[in-house]
Amino acid sequence: TRVRASDGTVAGTFPVGKRPGALLYAAGYVWCANLLSDNVMKINPSTGAIAATYAAGDGPGGFAFDGTNMWIANRESNNVTKLAAATGANLGTFAVGKRPMGLAFAANAIFVANNFSNTVTKLSLAGAVLATYATGRSPFGVAAQGTNVWVSHYFGQTVAKLRAADGVNLGTFKVGDGAAGIVFDGTNLW
Repeated sequence: TRVRASDGTVAGTFPVGKRPGALLYAAGYVWCANLLSDNVMKINPSTGAIAATYAAGDGPGGFAFDGTNMWIANRESNNVTKLAAATGANLGTFAVGKRPMGLAFAANAIFVANNFSNTVTKLSLAGAVLATYATGRSPFGVAAQGTNVWVSHYFGQTVAKLRAADGVNLGTFKVGDGAAGIVFDGTNLW
């Protein structure tokens, strides 16, 4: 469903795949990850028309955009798929921890929250594992904030601030039950 930001009016409802699990606006399109269809859709934001549908791994449910490519977290196949945003060409699928959920682009790398491994994987833009960092219980979301990344912990009821360069934990903060998505608005984390 598209909602007009100026007044909250529903401006259209558009069919997508089975169980859409994540949305991201990037490269001039709205991207939709369809968890049970094992694909992602590139949607024209003006018309709601599906511009393209691309295969992903098993259970796609999270996105990051590195300025050129889309990165998709495949929850059920424990990997991340990299697609060229312009063409949808599959540029590789890369193993990460168990049940990858949230992704973020920071410090010229992709950070992946591995929900069942209690870790964050740092991937190069070529897809190589640069490091894996232990983090709190059930990491779910990742947000970039300057030289840091923040990780939400769904069952841990916390968020952790990790230095992007080396994964050092700069602090863990209590936020309450079910910390899932996380985003940085330029001043605050939500």
